[in-house]
Amino acid sequence: MNTTSRKPPESAVEAVPERVSEPHEHFQPIYIGSQAKRKRGCSCGFILLAFLVAILAGYFLTPTRTNILIIGIDRTPDGSAVGRSDTNILISITPFKPTVSMLSIPRDLWVTIPGVGENRINTAHFFAEASQTGAGPMAAVETVRLNFGVTINYYVRIRFDGFRKIVDAMGGVDVVLEKPAAGLPAGTHTLNGEQALAFARDRAGADDFYRMANGQLMIKSVLRQMFKPKSWIKLPAVSVALMQSLDTNIPVFLWPRLGLALLRSGPDGIDNRTLTREQVTPWVTPEGAQVLLPNWEAINPILMEMFGE
Repeated sequence: MNTTSRKPPESAVEAVPERVSEPHEHFQPIYIGSQAKRKRGCSCGFILLAFLVAILAGYFLTPTRTNILIIGIDRTPDGSAVGRSDTNILISITPFKPTVSMLSIPRDLWVTIPGVGENRINTAHFFAEASQTGAGPMAAVETVRLNFGVTINYYVRIRFDGFRKIVDAMGGVDVVLEKPAAGLPAGTHTLNGEQALAFARDRAGADDFYRMANGQLMIKSVLRQMFKPKSWIKLPAVSVALMQSLDTNIPVFLWPRLGLALLRSGPDGIDNRTLTREQVTPWVTPEGAQVLLPNWEAINPILMEMFGE
C-alpha cells in the first residue's frame, strides 16, 4: 500500500490571505482619552482662575490714590440745589495700604474762586449752581483744587435734609462722647436723624472749628454703626435713602474698591483732621464780613502729609 502522503486538493484548503505590514505599525499608538481631556481642562481652568485673581487683586489693591470732595448743602425753599456748601471735607483713599484721610475745610475760608474772584470757599457751589443747574459740585472741586493744590477726582454732594433720612433709615446712630459736646453730656447717645443733624451742625457757644469736629465725629459714628452686623438688615432702606439724598460722579465700578478700603481701614483707622485756628487768620473784609485767611505756610505741610503722592 502506498503510504506516501498526498497533498489535499487546493479546493479543500481555505485560502489564507497574506499579511500586509503597515508602514507605521512599529510606533505605539497614542490615545486621546477622557483623562487627557480632563487634565487639559484643569490646566486651562487654573490659568483662567489665576488670571481672574490677578485682575481682582489689581482692581482692589493697586496703590492708586482717589481724592473725593464731600459737599454738604441745604435745600432751598424752591427745591433746587442753589445753596452754599457749608460742609467741605476732602477725603483721600488709597486701597492698597489701606489709608483713609479726611480733612475738613472751614466754610469761611477766604480763597480765590475761578470766575468769581475772592470770596468765602462755601460760595463757589452757590454761584455756579445759580448760574447753571448741576454746575455747583465741580465749581467747588475746582476751587479746592486751585487753592489747595490737591488733585481731586470726584465729588459727593449730600443734602442736609437727606442726611436725616439716612440716619432714620439706620434706626438711629450711636455717638460716643469723651467730653460734653453740642449740648450733650459725656457718654453714649443714640440720636435720630433730626438730633444727629443738629449735633453735626451745632455752633452754639462755639465756632466753626467745633462744628467741623462734630461733623467728622458724626461721619465716623455712622460708618461704625453700619459696620455692626445688626445694622446689615437695614442696608436696603439705607441704600434707598442714600440714593435720594446724594449725587456723585464716582463711577459705579469704583464703589466696591473704595468700599473695601473703608472696611479694611475701619472708622477708627481714618486719619481725620480739620484746619486749625493756628492755620488761619481772622480778618474782616472791607464790606464788614468776618472771614478766615489761610496761612499756607502752616497748611501746606499738612496737605503733603495727608494727600502727597
